[in-house]
Amino acid sequence: MADKHPHILVVSDPPAAPGYLPRVRYICNYLVRQGYAVTLLTEESGPMPFLRTYPVKTIRMYSGGMCDWALKTAWTLMTNWHNRVFARRALADMDSGYDLVLCTAFSDFPLGAAQRIARTLHLPLVCDIRDLDEQVRNSRYQYRHQYWWTMPFRLLYRAIHIRRRNRVIRSADAVTTVSPWHAGFIRSTLNERVHIIYNGFDGQQFYPQDIPAERFTVSYIGSLFDWQRPALEKVKRAVEQLNEQLGDNSIIIDLHTPDSHPVPHDRLGDAIRSSSVMLVLTSTDTHGMLTTKFYEALGCAKPVLCVPSDKGDLAELIAETNAGIATDDEQVIQSFLMERYDEWRKKGFTHQPVTGCDAYSRETQCERLKTILTNYIYHES
Repeated sequence: MADKHPHILVVSDPPAAPGYLPRVRYICNYLVRQGYAVTLLTEESGPMPFLRTYPVKTIRMYSGGMCDWALKTAWTLMTNWHNRVFARRALADMDSGYDLVLCTAFSDFPLGAAQRIARTLHLPLVCDIRDLDEQVRNSRYQYRHQYWWTMPFRLLYRAIHIRRRNRVIRSADAVTTVSPWHAGFIRSTLNERVHIIYNGFDGQQFYPQDIPAERFTVSYIGSLFDWQRPALEKVKRAVEQLNEQLGDNSIIIDLHTPDSHPVPHDRLGDAIRSSSVMLVLTSTDTHGMLTTKFYEALGCAKPVLCVPSDKGDLAELIAETNAGIATDDEQVIQSFLMERYDEWRKKGFTHQPVTGCDAYSRETQCERLKTILTNYIYHES
């Protein structure tokens, strides 16, 4: 193996509000800590108020007006403008000396741009696929609201996006993704060279600490999509019935979404440690969706209530790590909450005796990613 540290070009959608793309940031940060040179190439968007020790190159694609966005979106559907022009502008101001292109994405952008850049520079391309349209029925993951008049656009977008996405994945030197279901889907139809890199948790921010709390709170942190609302309503019913039995509002459901009471990124760990139960909302229509908030609760050793059970990767992972329960039975939900409520009354806090969580730390996952990247840089695979 050569002695020099590789220079990785990471191509990503913008790590700006409200998501901030923790997967992208921890990959970049970890590789830098290992001595790798990393440059993040992304589209100009909102502010990125997080510490970083690597250069970030941004490319402006939209003027900011709705008319400009609508016209360019329509043109992208017809001509793939977004990927083509992004790649051309990036290459016009591209430094030499990169060893590999790593593209992390949930959509066909910037996969297509990364493919063009890698081909032009004659570099290996590794695609990190965070999400797939197929993981939620009817592409409901891509859109928070299901307005009837958007259906034709969604169906057209989905068909074009999947075709372009698949073309890039098939040609990639390697693919990384987030769950066994995603890996199986990609391996069976698109690319056999696929590896699982779990989202995981940052051990420096998400760690166990027993913090006494004045209220018993069932906390949900993150975006809330329409397909998750039936599960939330089921939990609310269970909590209402328990509060009737207790004679007061002892159990509180605490929702923190980007639209309502968001938690600042640097306070997420404290928010989880101060909670009594962490709520994960899913659907039987979903596949392989191992939400980051599950891993963060795992790292903080907080009990997880997953409603309903996805009967797949998430339920298996909860059972494997003893992180809590995954169920759609209201009686089981009530029993679980009462057990944790009794624990809180005795101790002032809750603590889940999780097992094997170190395997899902971001440090462990990035070690696996580093091995994959190194193999393709030095052609050892």
